[in-house]
Amino acid sequence: MVEVQAAGGLLFNFLNHRMPDSSAVVITHEDIDRAHDRERVLETRGRHGLSARARLLWLLIGPGILVMLGENDGPSMVSYAATGARFGIGFFLPFVVLTFLMACVVQEMTVRLGAATHRGHAELIFDRFGPFWGWFSMADLMLGNFLTLITEFIAIRAGLGFFGVPPAVAVLVAWLALSAALMTHRYWTWERVTLFLAMFNLIFVPVALLTHPHWRGVTGALFTWKPLPGGLTQETVLILLADIGATVTPWMLFFQQSAIADKGLTTHDIRFGRVDTLLGGALAALAALATIVATAPLFAHGMSAGNFQAAEFAQALQPFVGRWGSTLFALGMFEAGMVAAITISTSSAYAFGEVARRPHSLNLPFRQGKSFYLVLLLEAAAAGGLVLIPGIPLVYVVLLVNVIAVLAMPPALLFLYMLVNDREIMGDLVSPWWANVLALGVVVVLIAAGVLFGVSVVAPHALAVFGGK
Repeated sequence: MVEVQAAGGLLFNFLNHRMPDSSAVVITHEDIDRAHDRERVLETRGRHGLSARARLLWLLIGPGILVMLGENDGPSMVSYAATGARFGIGFFLPFVVLTFLMACVVQEMTVRLGAATHRGHAELIFDRFGPFWGWFSMADLMLGNFLTLITEFIAIRAGLGFFGVPPAVAVLVAWLALSAALMTHRYWTWERVTLFLAMFNLIFVPVALLTHPHWRGVTGALFTWKPLPGGLTQETVLILLADIGATVTPWMLFFQQSAIADKGLTTHDIRFGRVDTLLGGALAALAALATIVATAPLFAHGMSAGNFQAAEFAQALQPFVGRWGSTLFALGMFEAGMVAAITISTSSAYAFGEVARRPHSLNLPFRQGKSFYLVLLLEAAAAGGLVLIPGIPLVYVVLLVNVIAVLAMPPALLFLYMLVNDREIMGDLVSPWWANVLALGVVVVLIAAGVLFGVSVVAPHALAVFGGK
Protein backbone atom coordinates (compact mmCIF):
# COMPACT_ATOMS: atom_id res chain seq x y z
CA MET A 1 0.00 0.00 0.00
CA VAL A 2 1.34 3.43 -0.86
CA GLU A 3 0.36 6.88 0.30
CA VAL A 4 -0.14 9.34 -2.53
CA GLN A 5 0.14 13.09 -2.00
CA ALA A 6 -0.24 14.11 -5.63
CA ALA A 7 -1.25 11.48 -8.15
CA GLY A 8 -2.81 13.89 -10.65
CA GLY A 9 -6.26 15.37 -10.90
CA LEU A 10 -7.78 12.28 -12.51
CA LEU A 11 -6.71 9.91 -9.76
CA PHE A 12 -7.75 12.32 -7.00
CA ASN A 13 -11.18 12.95 -8.50
CA PHE A 14 -11.76 9.24 -9.07
CA LEU A 15 -10.87 8.33 -5.49
CA ASN A 16 -12.81 11.28 -4.09
CA HIS A 17 -15.88 9.99 -5.95
CA ARG A 18 -15.36 6.55 -4.39
CA MET A 19 -14.67 7.84 -0.88
CA PRO A 20 -16.32 11.27 -0.56
CA ASP A 21 -16.03 11.32 3.24
CA SER A 22 -12.32 10.54 3.32
CA SER A 23 -10.10 13.34 4.59
CA ALA A 24 -6.92 11.64 3.44
CA VAL A 25 -6.42 9.72 0.24
CA VAL A 26 -4.67 6.43 0.93
CA ILE A 27 -4.85 4.12 -2.03
CA THR A 28 -3.87 0.65 -2.99
CA HIS A 29 -2.35 -0.93 -6.04
CA GLU A 30 -5.77 -1.61 -7.56
CA ASP A 31 -6.80 2.03 -7.27
CA ILE A 32 -3.87 3.12 -9.43
CA ASP A 33 -4.61 0.48 -12.07
CA ARG A 34 -8.29 1.40 -12.04
CA ALA A 35 -7.48 5.10 -12.45
CA HIS A 36 -5.28 4.31 -15.46
CA ASP A 37 -8.22 2.46 -17.01
CA ARG A 38 -10.44 5.49 -16.36
CA GLU A 39 -7.88 7.71 -18.06
CA ARG A 40 -8.26 5.68 -21.26
CA VAL A 41 -12.04 5.96 -21.00
CA LEU A 42 -11.98 9.74 -20.48
CA GLU A 43 -9.50 10.22 -23.30
CA THR A 44 -11.69 8.21 -25.68
CA ARG A 45 -14.85 9.97 -24.52
CA GLY A 46 -13.30 13.29 -25.52
CA ARG A 47 -13.00 12.20 -29.15
CA HIS A 48 -15.68 12.28 -31.82
CA GLY A 49 -16.71 9.88 -34.55
CA LEU A 50 -17.89 6.31 -34.93
CA SER A 51 -14.48 4.76 -34.24
CA ALA A 52 -14.22 6.63 -30.93
CA ARG A 53 -17.67 5.43 -29.82
CA ALA A 54 -16.81 1.86 -30.84
CA ARG A 55 -13.58 2.04 -28.83
CA LEU A 56 -15.46 3.47 -25.84
CA LEU A 57 -17.93 0.59 -25.99
CA TRP A 58 -15.02 -1.86 -26.16
CA LEU A 59 -13.43 -0.27 -23.09
CA LEU A 60 -16.61 -0.31 -21.02
CA ILE A 61 -18.24 -3.64 -21.89
CA GLY A 62 -17.33 -6.78 -20.00
CA PRO A 63 -19.26 -7.46 -16.76
CA GLY A 64 -22.65 -7.80 -18.52
CA ILE A 65 -21.43 -10.15 -21.23
CA LEU A 66 -19.44 -12.18 -18.72
CA VAL A 67 -22.32 -12.58 -16.29
CA MET A 68 -24.77 -13.64 -19.01
CA LEU A 69 -22.46 -16.02 -20.86
CA GLY A 70 -21.09 -17.21 -17.51
CA GLU A 71 -24.64 -18.11 -16.52
CA ASN A 72 -24.79 -20.30 -19.65
CA ASP A 73 -22.76 -22.70 -17.56
CA GLY A 74 -22.48 -26.47 -17.57
CA PRO A 75 -25.74 -27.09 -15.64
CA SER A 76 -27.58 -24.55 -17.80
CA MET A 77 -26.48 -26.09 -21.09
CA VAL A 78 -27.33 -29.57 -19.82
CA SER A 79 -30.76 -28.22 -18.78
CA TYR A 80 -31.30 -26.75 -22.25
CA ALA A 81 -30.10 -29.96 -23.88
CA ALA A 82 -32.48 -31.99 -21.70
CA THR A 83 -35.28 -29.55 -22.56
CA GLY A 84 -34.85 -29.99 -26.32
CA ALA A 85 -34.41 -33.75 -26.07
CA ARG A 86 -37.48 -34.31 -23.85
CA PHE A 87 -39.93 -31.68 -25.04
CA GLY A 88 -38.77 -30.23 -28.36
CA ILE A 89 -39.04 -26.55 -29.24
CA GLY A 90 -42.75 -25.64 -29.20
CA PHE A 91 -43.16 -24.31 -25.66
CA PHE A 92 -39.62 -23.77 -24.48
CA LEU A 93 -38.07 -21.47 -27.11
CA PRO A 94 -40.23 -18.46 -26.14
CA PHE A 95 -40.06 -19.50 -22.48
CA VAL A 96 -36.25 -19.31 -22.48
CA VAL A 97 -36.39 -15.90 -24.21
CA LEU A 98 -38.67 -14.75 -21.36
CA THR A 99 -36.19 -15.94 -18.74
CA PHE A 100 -33.39 -13.94 -20.37
CA LEU A 101 -35.60 -10.83 -20.43
CA MET A 102 -36.10 -11.38 -16.70
CA ALA A 103 -32.34 -11.63 -16.24
CA CYS A 104 -31.78 -8.34 -18.09
CA VAL A 105 -34.31 -6.58 -15.83
CA VAL A 106 -32.53 -7.83 -12.72
CA GLN A 107 -28.98 -7.21 -13.91
CA GLU A 108 -29.76 -3.64 -15.04
CA MET A 109 -30.39 -2.84 -11.40
CA THR A 110 -26.94 -4.12 -10.45
CA VAL A 111 -25.42 -1.88 -13.16
CA ARG A 112 -26.97 1.23 -11.60
CA LEU A 113 -26.19 0.09 -8.07
CA GLY A 114 -22.54 -0.68 -8.79
CA ALA A 115 -21.93 2.52 -10.78
CA ALA A 116 -23.64 4.72 -8.18
CA THR A 117 -21.96 3.27 -5.07
CA HIS A 118 -18.67 1.75 -6.34
CA ARG A 119 -19.22 -1.05 -3.86
CA GLY A 120 -20.06 -4.72 -4.21
CA HIS A 121 -23.43 -6.27 -3.42
CA ALA A 122 -22.37 -8.09 -0.24
CA GLU A 123 -20.63 -4.96 1.07
CA LEU A 124 -23.76 -2.86 0.58
CA ILE A 125 -25.95 -5.44 2.33
CA PHE A 126 -23.47 -5.45 5.22
CA ASP A 127 -23.47 -1.65 5.47
CA ARG A 128 -27.20 -1.01 5.01
CA PHE A 129 -28.75 -3.98 6.82
CA GLY A 130 -26.10 -4.87 9.38
CA PRO A 131 -23.39 -7.52 9.90
CA PHE A 132 -25.84 -10.41 10.39
CA TRP A 133 -27.45 -9.99 6.98
CA GLY A 134 -24.09 -9.25 5.41
CA TRP A 135 -22.56 -12.50 6.66
CA PHE A 136 -25.80 -14.39 5.96
CA SER A 137 -25.92 -13.24 2.33
CA MET A 138 -22.24 -14.08 1.87
CA ALA A 139 -22.59 -17.56 3.41
CA ASP A 140 -25.76 -18.25 1.41
CA LEU A 141 -24.04 -17.17 -1.80
CA MET A 142 -20.90 -19.23 -1.14
CA LEU A 143 -22.95 -22.37 -0.39
CA GLY A 144 -24.96 -21.96 -3.59
CA ASN A 145 -21.81 -21.19 -5.56
CA PHE A 146 -20.07 -24.26 -4.19
CA LEU A 147 -22.94 -26.54 -5.22
CA THR A 148 -22.93 -24.93 -8.66
CA LEU A 149 -19.15 -25.27 -8.98
CA ILE A 150 -19.50 -29.01 -8.42
CA THR A 151 -21.76 -29.19 -11.45
CA GLU A 152 -19.37 -27.00 -13.49
CA PHE A 153 -16.59 -29.51 -12.94
CA ILE A 154 -18.99 -32.34 -13.77
CA ALA A 155 -19.64 -30.61 -17.11
CA ILE A 156 -15.90 -30.10 -17.64
CA ARG A 157 -15.22 -33.74 -16.85
CA ALA A 158 -18.04 -34.92 -19.10
CA GLY A 159 -17.10 -32.63 -21.97
CA LEU A 160 -13.45 -33.69 -21.98
CA GLY A 161 -14.52 -37.28 -21.33
CA PHE A 162 -15.93 -37.31 -24.86
CA PHE A 163 -12.30 -37.15 -26.05
CA GLY A 164 -11.13 -39.86 -23.66
CA VAL A 165 -9.54 -37.51 -21.10
CA PRO A 166 -9.48 -39.17 -17.64
CA PRO A 167 -11.63 -37.37 -15.03
CA ALA A 168 -8.72 -36.48 -12.74
CA VAL A 169 -6.78 -34.97 -15.65
CA ALA A 170 -9.83 -33.00 -16.82
CA VAL A 171 -10.42 -31.51 -13.37
CA LEU A 172 -6.73 -30.68 -12.91
CA VAL A 173 -6.48 -29.00 -16.33
CA ALA A 174 -9.56 -26.90 -15.57
CA TRP A 175 -8.25 -25.83 -12.15
CA LEU A 176 -4.86 -24.90 -13.61
CA ALA A 177 -6.56 -22.89 -16.37
CA LEU A 178 -8.62 -21.07 -13.73
CA SER A 179 -5.44 -20.32 -11.78
CA ALA A 180 -3.63 -19.11 -14.89
CA ALA A 181 -6.42 -16.59 -15.57
CA LEU A 182 -5.51 -14.89 -12.29
CA MET A 183 -1.78 -14.67 -12.83
CA THR A 184 -1.86 -11.26 -14.54
CA HIS A 185 -3.15 -9.64 -11.32
CA ARG A 186 -4.98 -7.18 -13.54
CA TYR A 187 -8.76 -6.93 -13.83
CA TRP A 188 -8.66 -5.65 -17.42
CA THR A 189 -6.52 -8.56 -18.66
CA TRP A 190 -8.54 -11.13 -16.68
CA GLU A 191 -11.76 -9.73 -18.12
CA ARG A 192 -10.53 -9.81 -21.73
CA VAL A 193 -9.17 -13.37 -21.42
CA THR A 194 -12.40 -14.59 -19.84
CA LEU A 195 -14.47 -12.74 -22.46
CA PHE A 196 -12.52 -14.52 -25.19
CA LEU A 197 -13.27 -17.88 -23.59
CA ALA A 198 -16.92 -16.94 -23.00
CA MET A 199 -17.54 -16.21 -26.68
CA PHE A 200 -16.98 -19.90 -27.40
CA ASN A 201 -20.42 -20.43 -25.81
CA LEU A 202 -21.73 -19.63 -29.29
CA ILE A 203 -20.22 -22.93 -30.47
CA PHE A 204 -23.71 -24.40 -29.96
CA VAL A 205 -25.00 -22.31 -32.87
CA PRO A 206 -23.14 -24.28 -35.60
CA VAL A 207 -24.22 -27.52 -33.87
CA ALA A 208 -27.84 -26.41 -34.24
CA LEU A 209 -27.25 -25.52 -37.89
CA LEU A 210 -25.80 -28.97 -38.55
CA THR A 211 -29.13 -30.54 -37.53
CA HIS A 212 -30.72 -28.71 -40.52
CA PRO A 213 -33.67 -27.43 -38.46
CA HIS A 214 -37.00 -26.62 -40.03
CA TRP A 215 -36.71 -22.83 -39.85
CA ARG A 216 -40.41 -22.19 -40.34
CA GLY A 217 -41.10 -24.41 -37.35
CA VAL A 218 -38.44 -22.65 -35.27
CA THR A 219 -39.83 -19.22 -36.17
CA GLY A 220 -43.35 -20.39 -35.47
CA ALA A 221 -42.30 -21.74 -32.07
CA LEU A 222 -40.73 -18.41 -31.15
CA PHE A 223 -43.74 -16.29 -32.06
CA THR A 224 -46.67 -18.65 -31.41
CA TRP A 225 -46.32 -19.97 -27.89
CA LYS A 226 -47.61 -23.52 -27.87
CA PRO A 227 -48.98 -25.37 -24.79
CA LEU A 228 -46.64 -27.18 -22.43
CA PRO A 229 -46.16 -30.75 -23.77
CA GLY A 230 -48.07 -33.18 -21.56
CA GLY A 231 -49.35 -30.39 -19.30
CA LEU A 232 -47.97 -29.74 -15.82
CA THR A 233 -46.30 -32.81 -14.37
CA GLN A 234 -43.50 -33.29 -11.88
CA GLU A 235 -41.06 -33.68 -14.75
CA THR A 236 -42.17 -30.56 -16.65
CA VAL A 237 -42.17 -28.45 -13.48
CA LEU A 238 -38.59 -29.58 -12.77
CA ILE A 239 -37.54 -28.59 -16.30
CA LEU A 240 -39.36 -25.24 -16.02
CA LEU A 241 -37.56 -24.37 -12.80
CA ALA A 242 -34.24 -25.67 -14.12
CA ASP A 243 -34.51 -23.41 -17.18
CA ILE A 244 -35.35 -20.41 -14.98
CA GLY A 245 -32.45 -21.29 -12.70
CA ALA A 246 -30.26 -21.56 -15.79
CA THR A 247 -30.83 -17.83 -16.40
CA VAL A 248 -31.57 -16.00 -13.13
CA THR A 249 -29.38 -16.86 -10.13
CA PRO A 250 -28.06 -15.02 -7.03
CA TRP A 251 -24.37 -15.18 -7.98
CA MET A 252 -25.09 -12.97 -11.02
CA LEU A 253 -26.12 -10.07 -8.75
CA PHE A 254 -22.97 -10.32 -6.67
CA PHE A 255 -20.61 -10.84 -9.60
CA GLN A 256 -21.78 -8.06 -11.93
CA GLN A 257 -22.01 -5.40 -9.23
CA SER A 258 -18.58 -6.29 -7.82
CA ALA A 259 -17.08 -6.48 -11.31
CA ILE A 260 -18.46 -3.03 -12.14
CA ALA A 261 -16.85 -1.67 -8.97
CA ASP A 262 -13.57 -3.46 -9.72
CA LYS A 263 -13.63 -2.18 -13.30
CA GLY A 264 -14.24 1.35 -12.02
CA LEU A 265 -17.40 2.23 -13.95
CA THR A 266 -19.07 5.50 -12.93
CA THR A 267 -22.53 6.97 -13.31
CA HIS A 268 -21.47 8.34 -16.73
CA ASP A 269 -21.05 4.73 -17.92
CA ILE A 270 -24.49 3.37 -16.98
CA ARG A 271 -25.80 3.61 -20.55
CA PHE A 272 -22.91 1.47 -21.78
CA GLY A 273 -23.43 -0.90 -18.84
CA ARG A 274 -26.98 -1.43 -20.00
CA VAL A 275 -25.83 -2.08 -23.57
CA ASP A 276 -23.25 -4.51 -22.17
CA THR A 277 -25.96 -6.39 -20.25
CA LEU A 278 -28.41 -6.48 -23.17
CA LEU A 279 -25.68 -7.65 -25.55
CA GLY A 280 -24.68 -10.38 -23.13
CA GLY A 281 -28.31 -11.43 -22.72
CA ALA A 282 -28.81 -11.61 -26.49
CA LEU A 283 -25.67 -13.69 -27.05
CA ALA A 284 -26.48 -16.03 -24.15
CA ALA A 285 -30.09 -16.45 -25.33
CA LEU A 286 -28.85 -17.28 -28.83
CA ALA A 287 -26.59 -20.03 -27.45
CA ALA A 288 -29.38 -21.36 -25.20
CA LEU A 289 -31.92 -21.50 -28.03
CA ALA A 290 -29.35 -23.13 -30.30
CA THR A 291 -28.79 -25.87 -27.70
CA ILE A 292 -32.51 -26.63 -27.52
CA VAL A 293 -32.77 -26.70 -31.32
CA ALA A 294 -29.66 -28.91 -31.53
CA THR A 295 -31.09 -31.59 -29.23
CA ALA A 296 -34.69 -31.36 -30.50
CA PRO A 297 -34.04 -34.16 -33.08
CA LEU A 298 -33.71 -36.58 -30.14
CA PHE A 299 -37.26 -35.64 -29.15
CA ALA A 300 -38.52 -35.83 -32.74
CA HIS A 301 -37.11 -39.35 -33.13
CA GLY A 302 -38.43 -40.56 -29.78
CA MET A 303 -34.98 -41.16 -28.25
CA SER A 304 -35.04 -41.36 -24.44
CA ALA A 305 -32.67 -38.81 -22.92
CA GLY A 306 -33.82 -39.03 -19.31
CA ASN A 307 -30.45 -40.08 -17.91
CA PHE A 308 -28.13 -38.48 -20.44
CA GLN A 309 -24.96 -36.79 -19.29
CA ALA A 310 -23.16 -34.07 -21.26
CA ALA A 311 -20.94 -36.46 -23.22
CA GLU A 312 -23.90 -38.75 -23.88
CA PHE A 313 -25.83 -35.88 -25.46
CA ALA A 314 -22.87 -35.34 -27.78
CA GLN A 315 -22.74 -39.05 -28.66
CA ALA A 316 -26.51 -39.28 -29.19
CA LEU A 317 -26.41 -36.32 -31.59
CA GLN A 318 -23.72 -37.87 -33.79
CA PRO A 319 -26.21 -39.49 -36.25
CA PHE A 320 -27.75 -36.05 -36.82
CA VAL A 321 -24.72 -33.73 -36.76
CA GLY A 322 -21.81 -36.08 -37.52
CA ARG A 323 -18.56 -36.46 -35.63
CA TRP A 324 -17.69 -32.81 -36.19
CA GLY A 325 -20.95 -31.58 -34.66
CA SER A 326 -20.65 -33.94 -31.69
CA THR A 327 -17.11 -32.69 -31.10
CA LEU A 328 -18.32 -29.08 -31.07
CA PHE A 329 -21.11 -29.98 -28.63
CA ALA A 330 -18.66 -31.62 -26.21
CA LEU A 331 -16.26 -28.66 -26.49
CA GLY A 332 -19.17 -26.34 -25.78
CA MET A 333 -19.97 -28.21 -22.57
CA PHE A 334 -16.33 -27.95 -21.50
CA GLU A 335 -16.25 -24.21 -22.29
CA ALA A 336 -19.52 -23.57 -20.44
CA GLY A 337 -18.22 -25.25 -17.31
CA MET A 338 -14.81 -23.57 -17.58
CA VAL A 339 -16.03 -19.97 -17.91
CA ALA A 340 -18.63 -20.43 -15.19
CA ALA A 341 -16.06 -21.94 -12.83
CA ILE A 342 -13.94 -18.80 -13.29
CA THR A 343 -16.76 -16.28 -12.82
CA ILE A 344 -18.67 -18.07 -10.05
CA SER A 345 -15.57 -18.68 -7.90
CA THR A 346 -14.64 -15.02 -8.42
CA SER A 347 -18.07 -13.90 -7.18
CA SER A 348 -17.50 -15.91 -3.98
CA ALA A 349 -14.10 -14.29 -3.47
CA TYR A 350 -15.58 -10.81 -4.02
CA ALA A 351 -18.37 -11.46 -1.47
CA PHE A 352 -15.96 -12.83 1.14
CA GLY A 353 -13.61 -9.87 0.78
CA GLU A 354 -16.44 -7.34 0.94
CA VAL A 355 -18.00 -8.77 4.12
CA ALA A 356 -14.75 -9.75 5.87
CA ARG A 357 -13.28 -6.34 5.02
CA ARG A 358 -10.32 -7.93 3.26
CA PRO A 359 -8.70 -6.68 0.02
CA HIS A 360 -10.79 -7.96 -2.89
CA SER A 361 -9.73 -7.05 -6.40
CA LEU A 362 -8.34 -8.80 -9.45
CA ASN A 363 -5.92 -5.88 -9.72
CA LEU A 364 -4.12 -6.98 -6.55
CA PRO A 365 -0.82 -8.90 -6.45
CA PHE A 366 -1.20 -12.26 -4.72
CA ARG A 367 0.57 -11.15 -1.54
CA GLN A 368 -1.78 -8.19 -1.03
CA GLY A 369 -4.93 -10.10 -2.01
CA LYS A 370 -4.01 -13.45 -0.51
CA SER A 371 -7.39 -14.12 1.15
CA PHE A 372 -9.25 -13.13 -2.02
CA TYR A 373 -7.26 -15.47 -4.25
CA LEU A 374 -7.22 -18.32 -1.71
CA VAL A 375 -11.02 -18.31 -1.36
CA LEU A 376 -11.31 -18.42 -5.14
CA LEU A 377 -8.80 -21.20 -5.68
CA LEU A 378 -9.69 -23.38 -2.68
CA GLU A 379 -13.43 -23.31 -3.37
CA ALA A 380 -12.77 -24.40 -6.96
CA ALA A 381 -10.32 -27.10 -5.81
CA ALA A 382 -12.79 -28.53 -3.29
CA ALA A 383 -15.62 -28.63 -5.87
CA GLY A 384 -13.34 -30.25 -8.44
CA GLY A 385 -12.26 -32.86 -5.91
CA LEU A 386 -15.84 -33.89 -5.14
CA VAL A 387 -16.50 -34.43 -8.84
CA LEU A 388 -13.97 -37.25 -8.85
CA ILE A 389 -16.28 -39.31 -6.67
CA PRO A 390 -17.61 -42.00 -9.03
CA GLY A 391 -21.28 -42.46 -9.88
CA ILE A 392 -22.53 -38.86 -9.70
CA PRO A 393 -25.82 -38.61 -11.69
CA LEU A 394 -25.12 -35.52 -13.79
CA VAL A 395 -28.55 -34.59 -15.13
CA TYR A 396 -30.31 -35.00 -11.78
CA VAL A 397 -27.64 -33.00 -9.92
CA VAL A 398 -27.59 -30.13 -12.41
CA LEU A 399 -31.37 -29.85 -12.53
CA LEU A 400 -31.51 -29.88 -8.72
CA VAL A 401 -28.84 -27.16 -8.43
CA ASN A 402 -30.75 -24.94 -10.87
CA VAL A 403 -33.95 -25.48 -8.87
CA ILE A 404 -32.13 -24.48 -5.66
CA ALA A 405 -30.95 -21.32 -7.45
CA VAL A 406 -34.57 -20.40 -8.29
CA LEU A 407 -35.71 -20.95 -4.70
CA ALA A 408 -32.84 -18.80 -3.37
CA MET A 409 -33.48 -15.93 -5.80
CA PRO A 410 -36.51 -14.09 -4.25
CA PRO A 411 -34.67 -13.17 -0.98
CA ALA A 412 -31.67 -11.97 -3.00
CA LEU A 413 -33.95 -9.89 -5.23
CA LEU A 414 -35.61 -8.38 -2.15
CA PHE A 415 -32.26 -7.01 -0.94
CA LEU A 416 -31.52 -5.71 -4.45
CA TYR A 417 -34.95 -4.06 -4.67
CA MET A 418 -34.50 -2.25 -1.35
CA LEU A 419 -31.00 -1.08 -2.26
CA VAL A 420 -31.87 0.38 -5.66
CA ASN A 421 -34.79 2.23 -4.02
CA ASP A 422 -32.59 3.66 -1.26
CA ARG A 423 -32.32 7.34 -2.23
CA GLU A 424 -29.54 7.93 0.28
CA ILE A 425 -27.12 5.75 -1.69
CA MET A 426 -28.68 5.99 -5.16
CA GLY A 427 -29.56 9.69 -5.37
CA ASP A 428 -31.15 10.48 -8.74
CA LEU A 429 -30.45 6.91 -9.92
CA VAL A 430 -33.09 5.45 -7.62
CA SER A 431 -35.34 3.01 -9.50
CA PRO A 432 -38.21 4.57 -11.47
CA TRP A 433 -41.70 3.14 -11.01
CA TRP A 434 -41.62 1.13 -14.24
CA ALA A 435 -38.35 -0.59 -13.22
CA ASN A 436 -39.90 -1.46 -9.85
CA VAL A 437 -42.95 -2.92 -11.57
CA LEU A 438 -40.75 -5.11 -13.78
CA ALA A 439 -38.61 -6.18 -10.81
CA LEU A 440 -41.65 -7.09 -8.73
CA GLY A 441 -43.01 -9.00 -11.73
CA VAL A 442 -39.81 -11.09 -11.78
CA VAL A 443 -40.18 -11.74 -8.04
CA VAL A 444 -43.80 -12.86 -8.50
CA VAL A 445 -42.81 -15.24 -11.32
CA LEU A 446 -40.01 -16.76 -9.23
CA ILE A 447 -42.21 -17.16 -6.15
CA ALA A 448 -44.95 -18.74 -8.28
CA ALA A 449 -42.38 -21.13 -9.75
CA GLY A 450 -41.22 -22.05 -6.25
CA VAL A 451 -44.78 -22.67 -5.08
CA LEU A 452 -45.44 -24.79 -8.16
CA PHE A 453 -42.35 -26.86 -7.41
CA GLY A 454 -43.47 -27.31 -3.80
CA VAL A 455 -46.87 -28.53 -4.99
CA SER A 456 -45.21 -30.94 -7.43
CA VAL A 457 -43.19 -32.47 -4.58
CA VAL A 458 -45.82 -32.54 -1.81
CA ALA A 459 -48.95 -33.23 -3.87
CA PRO A 460 -48.06 -34.08 -7.48
CA HIS A 461 -51.65 -35.04 -8.31
CA ALA A 462 -52.74 -31.49 -7.47
CA LEU A 463 -50.94 -30.28 -10.59
CA ALA A 464 -54.01 -31.37 -12.53
CA VAL A 465 -55.75 -28.29 -11.09
CA PHE A 466 -53.29 -26.14 -13.05
CA GLY A 467 -53.85 -28.01 -16.30
CA GLY A 468 -51.78 -31.16 -15.80
CA LYS A 469 -52.91 -34.52 -17.06
